[in-house]
Amino acid sequence: MLGDERWDLDLHESAARSVLNPHDPGSEDLPVAGVLPAILQAVGKSAPVILKAPPGAGKTSLVPISLLQAGLVADGQLVLVQPRRLAARGAARRIAHLTGSKLGQQVGYQVRFDRCASPQTKLLVVTPGILLRRLAEDPLLENVGCVILDEFHERSLELDLTLGMIDRIRSTLRPELNLIIMSATLDPAPLLKFLRSSSVPPISVECQGRSFPVNVHYTPSRSRQPIEQSVVETLPDALDQTSGDVLVFLPGVGEIKRVHQRIDSQGIASDFQVDELYGDLSAESQDAVLAPSEHRKIVLATNVAETSVTIPGVTAVIDTGWARVMTFNAAVGMPSLRMQPISQASAEQRAGRAGRTAPGAAWRLWPKPSHAARPKHDLPEIQRADFSAAAMMLAAWGERDPFDFPWLTPPAVESVARAKQLLSWLGAIDSADKLTAIGSRMLRLPVHPRVARFLIAAEDLQVAEDAAIAAALLTERTPFVSGNVPSDLASQVETLQQFFQRKPVANLLVAATKNIQRVADQLLRILASSRSGAGSEDRGDVAPIALGEKEERLRRSLLLAYPDRVAKRRSRDSDKGLMVGGRGVRMIAANRIGASELFVCIDVDDKGTDAVVRMAAPIERDWLSQDWMQSVDEPFYDPTRQAVIARRRDYFHDLILTESPLECKPSPAVAEQLATFARPMLWEWMNDNQRSAIAFVTRVRFVAHWMPEADLPRLDDDAIDDVLVQLCQSRTTIRSLQTAPWLEHLKSRFDYPALQRIDKHAPERLIVPSGNAIRIEYQEGKPPIMAVRLQELFGWGETPRIAAGKVPIQLHLLGPNGRPQQISEDLASFWKHTYANVRKDLRRRYPKHHWPEDPLIAQATRNGLKPR
Repeated sequence: MLGDERWDLDLHESAARSVLNPHDPGSEDLPVAGVLPAILQAVGKSAPVILKAPPGAGKTSLVPISLLQAGLVADGQLVLVQPRRLAARGAARRIAHLTGSKLGQQVGYQVRFDRCASPQTKLLVVTPGILLRRLAEDPLLENVGCVILDEFHERSLELDLTLGMIDRIRSTLRPELNLIIMSATLDPAPLLKFLRSSSVPPISVECQGRSFPVNVHYTPSRSRQPIEQSVVETLPDALDQTSGDVLVFLPGVGEIKRVHQRIDSQGIASDFQVDELYGDLSAESQDAVLAPSEHRKIVLATNVAETSVTIPGVTAVIDTGWARVMTFNAAVGMPSLRMQPISQASAEQRAGRAGRTAPGAAWRLWPKPSHAARPKHDLPEIQRADFSAAAMMLAAWGERDPFDFPWLTPPAVESVARAKQLLSWLGAIDSADKLTAIGSRMLRLPVHPRVARFLIAAEDLQVAEDAAIAAALLTERTPFVSGNVPSDLASQVETLQQFFQRKPVANLLVAATKNIQRVADQLLRILASSRSGAGSEDRGDVAPIALGEKEERLRRSLLLAYPDRVAKRRSRDSDKGLMVGGRGVRMIAANRIGASELFVCIDVDDKGTDAVVRMAAPIERDWLSQDWMQSVDEPFYDPTRQAVIARRRDYFHDLILTESPLECKPSPAVAEQLATFARPMLWEWMNDNQRSAIAFVTRVRFVAHWMPEADLPRLDDDAIDDVLVQLCQSRTTIRSLQTAPWLEHLKSRFDYPALQRIDKHAPERLIVPSGNAIRIEYQEGKPPIMAVRLQELFGWGETPRIAAGKVPIQLHLLGPNGRPQQISEDLASFWKHTYANVRKDLRRRYPKHHWPEDPLIAQATRNGLKPR
């Protein structure tokens, strides 16, 4: 036990002991029993408690029971928060059994679409979403005396949001509201730091588990075969080497069904009972899985069996190492379940399930060397999940800035921005980020904000019943047999309606179909309740609507729920399109959108270059909200024409709907486009078309380098770019830019005295003894060069120098053939030591040219011939 205060535990030992002998004598031996006095003592002083106890220690059942029997929440309800529906129902049943009460009386539960409680309920087990919606209506939880956040290590976004709101309530108006945080693998240090502002310091309590050794096996190498094949190949070893039940962890329901089918078809476990365990199981099916059996069992489970429920009798675990995790996909703007490797901590949790009651064994279907490469812990959901529902909840609480909210782990800035953008598009918040009337109704619907908006829109269009079925299809497990799923949502709804009307329908999974019906009915009731709560009038009887009209109204409603997933075909008959946001999409062949150019992407798999659209709905352009439409005259660069051209484009958000050509006239926007595409090739074509301008630039830079005292304005690349932008203001083509008066614009950056200094210290030409003005070539990083006929320099005794005499000109002395015969920066030395040999050679080859013996007194000639 950690904390700033030494607790007097004796005061509460008798209260703790009263819990240990209810209707389950074995509860006395549960490890958490030893720390109950410390917990009761802390709660009695309103100190937050952080309890770390391994799975099977009894924390979920004994801690809330001890609080009730000690009378520490006599004036209010105790709310136990479980992150999963299956675990919440199971915990409520277990606690009711231990207290000898009927479920729904003193002990009850409430999860999405399922409530078993009464006004007499003192201990209510809920999922985080239920408590969050209760907080939206009762921000102070006035009838609650204690909140227990169980399995907090799962760190769902809803759990983090709940913790922040409870902390806000405790630190402002209700410091007496008790808080207990429980987990199997939690590091208490961050929570102790987070809760340190409490009026009474938090304490951390830890109890040791009661477990047996587990022998862990790894596969020798990574297998490329399907998961279900690896499982059935491992099962015989697990059954032969252990004597208890076998728990198999699989990523999802699909894998569970396929493994079950293989076990049955191959006769691997004919003498064993094979059970399935996943979140959508009915309460009865859940009870059957968790109940003891006369036969050895093989339990095929998702990660709900990792920590949330206890399965007695398990001595073998087969771990595939995978889980489906809810992750926000920014590319398609929706959360989706993605299969990913589990963390090392999760693997330890899973293996530990084999050592609860006896020594056990665990088979990990991955190589041992790769285990270290797995992340040590799972990433908190707030760092990977869609934030839109949380942002809507914060708006309901009046939290204007999500970053001012007390977060254990703050959300990413981009996640908050995306969430606010989506809620604005859905009409849930206004420009001040306040919840709108539509947003208030959306908040009461226990579905994603998109689906909530869809339901409200469909109700306005009088197709709420069809929409409720569609919403259930979008949020629940599919009721259709794999390979027989109707291609569009409207067809799926119609098929299910036929089943609900007791018409013969094939290829449906009965249990999943009944779940769809139950969820749809619940959504309809909540939708009606939210309408009456908002003060809307009863709509009365609705006239029958034709099937085609119903489909159109559903598609209109879907558009309001997915405005950022509108897509447009790339061409008339193409299966490819472009979605709002710029993501490329490709429709599967089964999508029925006909010849429609526009469609809404409902179910998207973001894999590969183009996202695959598994379900889409055709829409019409005149359905699009004018609030997000705009017509823009846009210039853009055409590389074929090497020119900026203009188009008039009609946009929905950033999706181009139509475009038509326009006359392109010079403008700042055109100039920006032209300059952008001219920059990479600027020096190349200036060397071809603007040699005088290039020469001027190099002369200026020469003077600036050798004579900084000349104090010339800079003519660096930024200055050149300024001239480029200036010239682009009145032009639209690269050709017109190439022939523009670059030299004049460059010189205009200098006043007359500066130009004189440039001409003086870096002259463009130099007059030689022959009378010719010879061009000087300047290159950055090289000496200035003057290529001149040898005969034109007769009479010059020294090498000419520029830049106030600091820099000699490199002379390229040309023969009659125009080729350099000698390169020299010391003309006097050339005349004295080298000229005689050069004269001898050239006089023989070019006898008509002037080759005097003494070049210092000879007459210079322009053409190189002998003077007349």
